[in-house]
Order: sequence, then C-alpha cells, then structure tokens
Amino acid sequence: MKELGFGIVGGGVIGPFHAKALSMVKGAKLVAVCDVRQPVAEEFARQFGVDAYTDLSEMLKREDLDVVDICTPSGLHAKLGIQAAEAGKHVQVEKPIDITLERADALIKACEKAGVKLSVIFQHRFDEATKKVKEAVEEGRFGKLILGDAYVKWYRTQEYYDKGGWRGTWKYDGGGSLINQSIHTIDLQRYIMGDPDWLFGRIAVMAHKIETEDLGLAIIEFKNGAKGVIEGSTAVYPGLPERLEIHGEKGTAIIESGKLVKWAIQGEEEVLEEKAEMSAAAEASAISENSHALQIQDFVNAILEDREPLVNGYEGRKALEVVLAVYRSAQTGEIVKFPLK
Repeated sequence: MKELGFGIVGGGVIGPFHAKALSMVKGAKLVAVCDVRQPVAEEFARQFGVDAYTDLSEMLKREDLDVVDICTPSGLHAKLGIQAAEAGKHVQVEKPIDITLERADALIKACEKAGVKLSVIFQHRFDEATKKVKEAVEEGRFGKLILGDAYVKWYRTQEYYDKGGWRGTWKYDGGGSLINQSIHTIDLQRYIMGDPDWLFGRIAVMAHKIETEDLGLAIIEFKNGAKGVIEGSTAVYPGLPERLEIHGEKGTAIIESGKLVKWAIQGEEEVLEEKAEMSAAAEASAISENSHALQIQDFVNAILEDREPLVNGYEGRKALEVVLAVYRSAQTGEIVKFPLK
C-alpha cells in the first residue's frame, strides 16, 4: 500500500490528537506540522518527530505531502482548505466544515476543481453503535420513524472559553455549544433520521461570558414526518454523556457516548446496557482516538481507491446547515424551512 504523507495545520488540543490517531492508520504517515505560533509548531513537531512550519504555503511545497489535515479554529477551515486544494493536496478538516454555508460550498468547489478529495471529521459515524442503528433503520426494522432526539448536556469552564480567545466567538467559532460541541450528535441525528423539513430554535447564554450560546434548543420535523428535539449546552454541571435516541413504531435505540445502551425492536432480542465510552462531557480532550483513526483510514482508502470518503464535503455540510437553521430561527423568532438559503 502506498503511504500518504499528512501535514497537520493547528497545534492546539485537536492537532496532536489527530497525530496520535494517524499512528493507528495503515498507509498514512505524518511528515509535517504547521502553526502560526512558532513555539507551538516546534513543540508539536518535536513531540512527533517531524518538521515544523509557521507558514502553510511553505509546507505545501513538500513533495512528500499528500494530505493537509486542518485542525485550526473553525472559521479558518475553508480558507486554509482552499489553499491546500489549489496546491494539489487532499484536504481533511475537523468539524464543522466551516462556519457558513457559503464558505463550505467554496471549499467543496475548490476541491472538486482541483481534483482532490475532501473529508470532514464526524468520527462517530464510524462507531459500531451508529452503524448498527443506521443499518436497522435502512432495513425498515424500526418501522415508521417517530422521534429522533439529540441531547448534549456538557460542561465547560470559563477558562476553556478564555484560553485561545476564539471559542464562543461568532468570527472564529461560528457559534457556541451547538456548532462546536453538539454538532457531532446533530450530525448523527440527521444521518439516521434523514433530511429535515423545518426547525424552530432558541439559543441563550446561561453561565458563561461569551458572545455566542452555551444553550441551544430546537424542535425539528424531518421530511419523512418524524419529529425530534435538539438540546445542546456547555452549561450543565458536571457534564452528562451525550445521547441520541431513535424511536420507531417497532422499536427504540439509544446511543450514549458512542455505546448502544438500549436496543429494543419487536421480534429481536433486547440488548442490555453497554458501558459508555470515555466522554468529552466535562473535558474537551477526554476522548478516544479510535473513531478518528477509523475515519482517517476511510479517507486514506478513498484516496488510494479513487472513491468518495464516507463523510465528504456534502455530508459534512449537512450538520452545519441544521445548526445555522437554529441560529437563524433564534434570530428571527420564526420557523426555518430546509434547504437553508
């Protein structure tokens, strides 16, 4: 198998996490890292034994660089991704794809024009629990879908928002608890329940000094007639495991922190509760690299096999659309219809 050279942009919390996940991926090798802060770049590079850069354009000149992995503040994803695509490099970006649909579309088009692959990190699509529920829904074993609920009741300190200066800002984070923390579960909700028809939302700042929300709520109706709710917060002490509930006329499945804790379908054996995985409910870095490694492996395979990755740009855009609909509804006080214009 050909080995693809990866370069990670961004040496904050998630960059080194991606580097650890890469070490578990066949056909991938970290060759360089980049951060505009020289001390951060150098320490990141030292930790993983690769070259350090403070200028992305310089890193892009490397002939052994095949994939640029963007782990910067969300509002920079499209800008840096477009720069990488124009240099002929495949692009992987952390969630969200960016903070506006216009930027997301610009990144998708740039990658298509350059003939490179684009993947957006939504690693929980690769969890065994997600795959099991998705397959059962597609096979009709739940019957008519009734409810699909996404609950993310996490806790973050004020120090978390103050550190780095970009979290909880409209300019770089694009929002708060919905677009940063809850978007993973919102992605799974739409992935399993299908496309939404309309949404009505509210946001508020309850416990932090930030520009954006630390509490977001929405009622959502899907095109198949099923309903659902979204609750996303970083103000719930001490932080609870994130939870996705899928209810159909013939059964129920509940995923909590990546584990299937409830499985009850008519005519099938009921599954007893599994132990939830390590969760980021109270600490952003408290997650396992396993699911990230599975998604990066899929991206490497997609490049080598010349196919689309499971979470390409269009798939990565879907959760962003839902979050932005909540913000728009909260701003206007009105129901928002999909697709979002």
